[in-house]
Amino acid sequence: MTLKRRARMFLNSWPPFLGAGIRIKRLASDWKEIDVEMKLRWWNANYVGTHYGGSLYSMADPFFMLMLIANLGKDYIVWDKAASIRFKKPGRGKVSASFRLSEEQIGEIKNALNSQAKIERVFTVEIKDESGNVVAEVEKLLHVRKKDPA
Repeated sequence: MTLKRRARMFLNSWPPFLGAGIRIKRLASDWKEIDVEMKLRWWNANYVGTHYGGSLYSMADPFFMLMLIANLGKDYIVWDKAASIRFKKPGRGKVSASFRLSEEQIGEIKNALNSQAKIERVFTVEIKDESGNVVAEVEKLLHVRKKDPA
């Protein structure tokens, strides 16, 4: 079994994702693209029958951090520093989010860390319904620095 397949299976069975019904549908082997979805079920709905906001946020929580860790390598430390979610419309049915990390973003971070001890970068993802309407927008502020040589 490949590392990518094991990682996807682990994430799909991770209790917060399993409990919310969050599924990783696609994980690129280079960790630069991840597609996630969540179907509306009775256990992840709120009082008015739409997607629970906490589950919508959970869909977006770890992915940019994991993608950067995988792409920057062992010489870097990446931490979530802050996050915000802005609800645009009620989420019904299946919702999805597509996370993308470009070579340009990775290169820019590495270059910035050649002259700075640490940096913070904002990453944004839209959570969409099956019709492509934006249900929520999540911003993640990530802290990145090089590891100490010792």
